[in-house]
Amino acid sequence: MTEAAEAAITATSAIDPEETISLLQEMVRIPSPYFEEHELSEFVYDWLDSRGLEPEYHHVSEPKITEYEGDNVLARLEGHDPDAPTVLLNAHMDTVLLVEDWEEDPCSGRIEDGKLYGQGACDMKGGLAAVMVAFEALAESETELAGDVVLSAVVDEEGPYGLGTDRLIRDGYTDDYDAAIVTEPGPILAQEEDIQNPALLLGARGRFLYDIEVKGHAAHGSQPHKGINAVVDAGKVADALSNLDTGSHPKLGDGSVCPLLVEGGSQTLSVPERAHLMVDRHVVLGENEDVVRQQAEDAVAELDIESEVELGFRESPDPGIKYGPYVTPEDHDLVESLVGATESVAGVEPEFGYFASVGDFNYLGDRAELPTVIVGPDGENIHGAGEFVYTDEVVEVARIVAEGAMRFVGT
Repeated sequence: MTEAAEAAITATSAIDPEETISLLQEMVRIPSPYFEEHELSEFVYDWLDSRGLEPEYHHVSEPKITEYEGDNVLARLEGHDPDAPTVLLNAHMDTVLLVEDWEEDPCSGRIEDGKLYGQGACDMKGGLAAVMVAFEALAESETELAGDVVLSAVVDEEGPYGLGTDRLIRDGYTDDYDAAIVTEPGPILAQEEDIQNPALLLGARGRFLYDIEVKGHAAHGSQPHKGINAVVDAGKVADALSNLDTGSHPKLGDGSVCPLLVEGGSQTLSVPERAHLMVDRHVVLGENEDVVRQQAEDAVAELDIESEVELGFRESPDPGIKYGPYVTPEDHDLVESLVGATESVAGVEPEFGYFASVGDFNYLGDRAELPTVIVGPDGENIHGAGEFVYTDEVVEVARIVAEGAMRFVGT
């Protein structure tokens, strides 16, 4: 066993299960739907600051579309070797909007049968708690790290643009990082339906969102033949796009297309002259914006419709904001470090999988070109009423992350 591995095992033993779950419970009890993370940002900052971990706020501003103002929380452990790698530990603080169907307080933090309940408990305050205690354990280790470990607790992952991690990249923070660990829940959102924790997800599909305007011609509803019905034609466009040939990848699986919204028409007895259509397109490696646009344009051109169709993509605050697909090689040093850590902590080899959808990991793995691994605690009912996370997996992930990070950056 290497010196780094021995030191890592010692570091993980400092992670206390009760303190870890108590931290998680406190954070679940703080509502933090996207764009409303201020209270939780302060909590994370104060928690780190009270332990002498020298956090800093990183301001996130998006005045163009959302008018959002918020703050990431960052902290860094500096190693003694400038040539050693730097690893980023990334987790988001926000949740989806609170779901109305809860039969209890959606922020209760109730624990029963090894499950902790609350909106965002699994996605991803469980993962946030895991990286926070892992970071603290590394800071308190008696063995000095060779490379740096950076913690980023970010805002707005669940919102429309992932503004927190986007701002990290655009402000140059990730320029000196060598790899990233993201503690999103993994197996429940993996392409592979039978995968279970402990698992390492080594890539993810990407995503584009078609934003389409269909313009027809209004007429009296009793004489529809005198008009051009934009709603009918929008339906034909949606059907054509849903039948596009998508790419396939040996690791990421197949791409997919899903119409999400068709809206248009409202006047009584009037042929709708306009309709708006939004279509989700999940992509694999090899499918870029140009390919996705051309395929859609070709499909529309083949339709026998009279409406004018303007095909574009959802407006974003910056042209660089894209969820590109990525794959991290199984033989990368970070993967091997996390495999060794999983074997040490859990006593088994981790399964490998690939994420079905998108998140901040796409920004890191594709845009920032960082080898990125997802390893996080699982649960059920993500984004819905009754969401919970398995408490034992929160502790296990914290230990895997701490040991894996130390193995990767060295001592």
